[in-house]
Amino acid sequence: MGVTIKDIAKLANVSHTTVSRALNNSPLLKEDTKRKIKEIAQQLNYAPDVNARSLVLQKSYTIGLFLTSLTEGTSSSFLAETIKGVTNQIDDHYSLIIKGIEELEDFSSISRKRFDGIIVMSQSDVDNSFIYHVRKQEIPLVILNRLVEDQSIVNILSNDREGAYEAVNLLIQHNHKRIAIIEGTPHFRSTIERKQGYLDSMIEHKLTISQQYMIQGNYDMESGYKAMNELISLKVRPTAVFCSNDDMAIGAMKAITEAGLSVPDDFSIIGFDDIGFSKYTTPALTTVKRPIEQISTVGAKRLLKLMEGNAVQRSELLLLKTELVNRQTVDRVKN
Repeated sequence: MGVTIKDIAKLANVSHTTVSRALNNSPLLKEDTKRKIKEIAQQLNYAPDVNARSLVLQKSYTIGLFLTSLTEGTSSSFLAETIKGVTNQIDDHYSLIIKGIEELEDFSSISRKRFDGIIVMSQSDVDNSFIYHVRKQEIPLVILNRLVEDQSIVNILSNDREGAYEAVNLLIQHNHKRIAIIEGTPHFRSTIERKQGYLDSMIEHKLTISQQYMIQGNYDMESGYKAMNELISLKVRPTAVFCSNDDMAIGAMKAITEAGLSVPDDFSIIGFDDIGFSKYTTPALTTVKRPIEQISTVGAKRLLKLMEGNAVQRSELLLLKTELVNRQTVDRVKN
């Protein structure tokens, strides 16, 4: 049987209530008393009974991280950075449950008894029914990656439209006029925003927007590879391609190499996200840095404040800037 609070109380010659207050860093006790009790607890290798503590405080000590999908349209690098940003902030007292919303048959398991707080990395409007269920359960909630217009929801996201606009501007500055786009997963908000940024730049510079230069992808390397092969097969090829994420850009670069062509001599390529692999491709990928880890970190910090009662759940929008990272895959168009 493990060491209990009563064992520590006996050795410290205090009540078990005093021990409990000391271990929870109560301001009601003197610092010397707290230090003495904590030293005894450490010497005895005391570990708190989380289940008992949960019952007393009516907390589950569990945070939920829900994504639209863990597979469809979610790259491994995107998922890794999301998890890293959240786990950097939550301490060992909390367990983290990670799930795709699409996996849930219903929302009966989503309750205040099971979750102290929930973070939703949302890609699509289809998540709205889940989001409003969470709000109805009065679970502290933060939405990442997509704007949900509601008076009680905190939104933290990056300005993807502006990032895509700047990426296409860079291609135009290098004299490219035939610019294609490999789009992301259909109906994802990021796909829509990045395509709009592409269109904004093309329209502003009065360039022709060709339907055959707009190819659907799915945010994975395979779809980028297939889309690029479609572009290579065209009678009049584009000279540059904006890929809606880095995974698709890497797939596109593979297709170009296999066709006996090169980047950036035959095609200039720009990605989006700035995943870890981007600077290690050959040549190194020019891309738009989207601060996924930072978005997740800020989101986790905000959620903890809501859970601790240090903030009121209300509408809030935090828009983090993207950054154009110019490496080696963009060059001036060859005449």
